[in-house]
Amino acid sequence: MSFTRTLRAVGGAVVAGALLFGSAPTALADQIRDDQWPLKSFDAESVWKASTGKGVTVAVIDVPVNGDHPDLKGSVLPGKDIENGGPANHQDQDNHGTSMASVIAGHGHGAGGSEGVKGIAPGAKILPVGMPSEDEISNSGGLAKALKYAVDNGASVVNMSIGQSYVSEDVKQAISYANKKDVLLVAATGNSGSEIDPLAASPGLLAVGAVDKAGQVWQDSNYGPQTMLTAPGVHIRSAAASKPYRLADGTSDATAYVSGAAALLRSKFPNLTAGQIANRLVKTAGLPPGQEGMKLPDPHYGYGFIRPLRALTNDIPAGSKNGPLRIPKDASSAGGSNAPGASSNAGDQASDQKDSGLGTGAIVGIAAGVLLVVTVIGIVVVRQKKNGRNGPPNGGPGGFGGPGFAPQQPGPYQQPGPYQQPGPYQQQPSAPGSFPPAPPTQPPGQ
Repeated sequence: MSFTRTLRAVGGAVVAGALLFGSAPTALADQIRDDQWPLKSFDAESVWKASTGKGVTVAVIDVPVNGDHPDLKGSVLPGKDIENGGPANHQDQDNHGTSMASVIAGHGHGAGGSEGVKGIAPGAKILPVGMPSEDEISNSGGLAKALKYAVDNGASVVNMSIGQSYVSEDVKQAISYANKKDVLLVAATGNSGSEIDPLAASPGLLAVGAVDKAGQVWQDSNYGPQTMLTAPGVHIRSAAASKPYRLADGTSDATAYVSGAAALLRSKFPNLTAGQIANRLVKTAGLPPGQEGMKLPDPHYGYGFIRPLRALTNDIPAGSKNGPLRIPKDASSAGGSNAPGASSNAGDQASDQKDSGLGTGAIVGIAAGVLLVVTVIGIVVVRQKKNGRNGPPNGGPGGFGGPGFAPQQPGPYQQPGPYQQPGPYQQQPSAPGSFPPAPPTQPPGQ
């Protein structure tokens, strides 16, 4: 079985650890935090007033994590190294797992956590599930074992900033197992600017691409019809294992931001299923100026980039149990939950309802009623044509994708015209760090 990490595409600017963790000048400390443009763009301070992810465990299936990093210390559980055995929280060489953990749940260091890297869900815990950094591993079922371990050890969100060229049957079964346990699986689309990686394309996963500060899709973000969401993945500052910090590009980072956003939601809405959490992210996703009218889901953008503050604060119906997720058939029945308080009867999809319970007489009555309605509609349409008033219909039910998906027409999630207010990521136009900045003048009434 081939297992390939979704590598971060740009090497980081490295600063000596003694400067950062010892007597770091204020300007240098400020630079690390200033580099974290997604926090400003998300208006993270407002996000954290709604939720920090407290009480939620996010599994990071990756190379092991450096749990002793000052920006992660106390937030990383021992976990398990699947390949070598033992815990997975003492990595000091490969940086990738530590980077992902910090984007999700970094808490910074220094007075009030004002220095270093902060994740989008600083109150969450990280469960590191160690995988090897080599491209090839034996037919040991490593990824399947990692998934099962994550599910069985309390994770309600699993971050997979990895790629796999072949999805074996045991991995499919492990994905199904996680779906049955109501665990949200988040995977990177890949970094080659080509077809989406097979793992991310698998049913039961939420596939994530990358966008830049302006909300435009990153040129190397893999794409396909399975892409569901995008998130910041360009010039991302994060913690590292062999050095204090990295600055890099990649769908790996974007995936970590979506996993962190999911942790925020699972903390605030503990009774929602994994599919309903995905639904909130989809319903509040945004598009960059000039792209608002595209048909969704788009192979590159999915339903758009995440806006965590809206996902936490907008009034959104829970929707069906699986929401926008494509769940494998054998995972459609409830098999337990890792989401505290999650209900197994949160609303099955229509495909799961095998027996309506209606008698023959009721069915005949319904059919007669439908026939009558169709006849009346036909008469009205004919009369409208005669009067020359049969123009285009005023919209349709459910927006794009039908019920349970974000509306395509202007509404609570998108503003009409070339001005997409407020900003790509933020809740309010006046919030700091809007990307791109709002135009100098606004159309009347906005």
